[in-house]
Amino acid sequence: MALRSVLLGVGSHLPQRVVTNDELAARVDTSDAWIVERTGIRERHIAGEGEKTSDLACAAALKALEAAGRSAGDIDLVIVATTTPDLTFPATAARVQAALGVNKGAAFDLQAVCSGFIFALSTADNALARGQARCALVIGAETFSRIVDWEDRGTCVLFGDGAGAVVLEAQEREDDRGVISSFLRTDGRMHDLLYVDGGPSETGTTGKVRMVGNAVFRNAVEHISGAMLEACARANVTLDEVDWFVPHQANQRILDGVARKLGIPVEKVISTVAIHGNTSAASVPLALDVAVRDGRIKTGDLVLMEALGGGLTWGAALIRL
Repeated sequence: MALRSVLLGVGSHLPQRVVTNDELAARVDTSDAWIVERTGIRERHIAGEGEKTSDLACAAALKALEAAGRSAGDIDLVIVATTTPDLTFPATAARVQAALGVNKGAAFDLQAVCSGFIFALSTADNALARGQARCALVIGAETFSRIVDWEDRGTCVLFGDGAGAVVLEAQEREDDRGVISSFLRTDGRMHDLLYVDGGPSETGTTGKVRMVGNAVFRNAVEHISGAMLEACARANVTLDEVDWFVPHQANQRILDGVARKLGIPVEKVISTVAIHGNTSAASVPLALDVAVRDGRIKTGDLVLMEALGGGLTWGAALIRL
């Protein structure tokens, strides 16, 4: 018997408003064909006026709790991975905790940009393994549209808003169901490849997203591939044994590049980038939820999730559902 962090349920939520490539083409010098060719993105969801990151997070969390057969009273850890908190402080997780009626345990935000959900999942797994919590809500939630420069066609076409959540519960098990391994990495020497040009301490402003696209692409394919191999090696598992790959939905060309580099059949890669765009920390749980609800990913499947984001940060997590 071993104590494992078992994923009991997943949920997601998207803002109602959908923005198509054609709508963006009316605002900046771009076109549907240009965006699709370079990114694979066709549309993205954008938060409405007054719609906050915590609102999206709560909606996704409620669906995850329902899928898990758990209530707010069972939760004693809430982690929200986000780059776009409601406020500088308190943590968005504290607001989510209160709104859901979670009245015990800890709640905090985690900032690793697009890698945030992988970092948060690993953090929750460690807390459950050490007995610091029993049942965790791990949420990736973003209103990234609030920090996008809508005049910069190189970035404004990429991002969308949304949230995804999972419920993890510590269970003594004889099988390997649950989080099996994870790998996290940051290399701050590349902090200026993908960043926001504002913050409370440096500028006193919110700032906008800036990116050196070609450099991010090259690093993404290399480092994501390495993280996936390392997560598998730590579990003594081969890529061939993995049933499904759930990547960060940054760009279809990155998804395809990683699959080619590692020899992964494209039919085993979950892709929602065309309809979600890059939702940063929300993208992995959003894609996971889509594949669980449409029946592709089933209980017992071995799933490898990965991401790369600003920092640069990257990581992967291997889990048996």
